[in-house]
Amino acid sequence: MLNNFRFLTAGESHGKCLTAIIDGVPSNLTVDIDFINNELKRRQTGYGRSSRMQLETDTVEITAGIHNGKTTGAPLCLVIYNKDFNEKPPFTKFRPGHADFAGSIKYNLSDLRDVLERSSARKTAIEVAVGAVAKIILKEFGITFSSKILQIGSVTENFEKEIDMAKDQGDSLGGKFEVIFKNLPIGLGSYVQWDRGLDGKIAQAVMSIGAVKAVEFGKNPLGEKGSEYHDEIFFENGKFIHKTNNAGGIEGGMTNGEDLIVRAVMKPIPTMSKPLKTVDKETLQMCEAHFERSDTCAVEACCVVAEARIASVLADELMQKFGGDSIDEMKKHYKE
Repeated sequence: MLNNFRFLTAGESHGKCLTAIIDGVPSNLTVDIDFINNELKRRQTGYGRSSRMQLETDTVEITAGIHNGKTTGAPLCLVIYNKDFNEKPPFTKFRPGHADFAGSIKYNLSDLRDVLERSSARKTAIEVAVGAVAKIILKEFGITFSSKILQIGSVTENFEKEIDMAKDQGDSLGGKFEVIFKNLPIGLGSYVQWDRGLDGKIAQAVMSIGAVKAVEFGKNPLGEKGSEYHDEIFFENGKFIHKTNNAGGIEGGMTNGEDLIVRAVMKPIPTMSKPLKTVDKETLQMCEAHFERSDTCAVEACCVVAEARIASVLADELMQKFGGDSIDEMKKHYKE
């Protein structure tokens, strides 16, 4: 999917470390390690997180592609070491809502832990580190980002009370959140082929976060007439503008100069201390789902992961449009 800012990750939830290799980062980019680590800290915060957030204090080590704090143009290698690194006992009871059932059949695995360890949300830590590198690139061009929670469960305020109630009941909660990127140039993305539309790329990036079930851009148009929904175009003070942004900053698969607004819905976390009914893969008998330490709610963390995923897509598009081997060359192309 990503052609210029490309990356792969590896590692398991309780493995020794999480690793990413990023290819295509331009040279002479100053990498702020403190910024990356602060992004990792943001991912670990939020009301309703599990005890693992106290066990792990995620920090990144860059083991390749950087010299004296600046990128060299070679691939970056990022590592996050797991403090909670240990062997866990096998289990065979499918957990509804997780990858256990389909994953064990697809890969012919008898121990469901072999699915859990890689499908775990823990791997999003290294993705946030990758996204932080992408954000560093975007910040060089004045592009900013933010996110916020819009809803937890059925409420739009007093989130902590709702989360406390769910925790007391052994249950979990999802919610809805919003991510905004500002100061994007016009024309990132394309309409010429179906797989080059920026909204499609971003939707795939956010939807592939394990717990996300819906993605939308701007204002939901359901029930609105065209005359009410579409953003009129004006020419004022020497530039084209929209006075509304119902499209969420994307028209025809391309950025249109307005704020990129992405909203997503995260499902309730499927691991609960009040377990659902399931089947034991080994005995084929009905049972209660396997339970391990889990969050009650992680919507705030999901915001940060979504920011990282979107930033990676935007960095890739920015490099494609204003490409160069060094950040200096990219900036020159951007100004032309």
